[in-house]
Amino acid sequence: MQSFSPQITAPTGNYWHWQGHEIYYVRAGQPQPDRPSLLLVHGFGASTDHWRKNIEGLQDQFQVWAIDLLGFGRSAKPALEYSGQLWEQQLLDFIDQVIGEKTVVAGNSLGGYASLCAAANGGDKIAGVVLLNSAGPFGDQISERGINFVQKAIQSLMLQPLPSYLLFQYLRRKPTIRKTLQKVYVDQTAVTDRLVEEIYRPSCDGGAAQVFASVFKSPQGEMVDKLLAKLQAPLLAIWGQGDPWMRVKERSVKFRQHYPQLTEHFLPAGHCPHDEDPSTVNQLMRDWLATIG
Repeated sequence: MQSFSPQITAPTGNYWHWQGHEIYYVRAGQPQPDRPSLLLVHGFGASTDHWRKNIEGLQDQFQVWAIDLLGFGRSAKPALEYSGQLWEQQLLDFIDQVIGEKTVVAGNSLGGYASLCAAANGGDKIAGVVLLNSAGPFGDQISERGINFVQKAIQSLMLQPLPSYLLFQYLRRKPTIRKTLQKVYVDQTAVTDRLVEEIYRPSCDGGAAQVFASVFKSPQGEMVDKLLAKLQAPLLAIWGQGDPWMRVKERSVKFRQHYPQLTEHFLPAGHCPHDEDPSTVNQLMRDWLATIG
């Protein structure tokens, strides 16, 4: 288990005004002249809280930032069309306007897809990208008629206000959150009351149900293979092998096919390896970051 030094101060939370909306972020550590800043991006339904173990473990060597994507966490939850392109722009503007230097972006699940979008389209703003069980389809997956039919059927149902609202109310219940986490975490001791509360709390905010529904209305974003074709930055992929939501081995093969120069590691963890095994993930990130300058 990872131990944290009591001398390390808590990260500073603040709000950034972006496109008329309040965006929550945290910052920890000091700028390092020989190392880029590190921006951590959470997955669907999570927030900056999901990175607390990583912030505590990395802030002594890096300036670490974490951000709540628009629609999640402590950020505003307006009625908008949410998409990878929206969050990509949010991340790139945050790097420009707040961090102010080349940055390594690291994302889990949905946050991994948003980070990859930003890295592929962000040019020299991005020093590197770390993906942890990153979401996002490859082009050949979309072309499979069976998958496409199922997706359209689900989307058609969820576009209806009542089914969407009822599903949201069920999924946001604390017992349901706990059961979901227990399915996607290999180490059950990592599913704590604190973690459940951190995911439950933002679901009580006004607009949270509409954000949930909007995911099913979002236009299809760029395919992962297209993003990898544009990517110029170094890439580290960390996979939790016990993830029941992703075919990790298959995705790894596709990533290596489209970006053979990536570095990747496989851990005996689930969908959120950074939270389940923070000590290992933090060390892998430190070692990799030392190689990219």
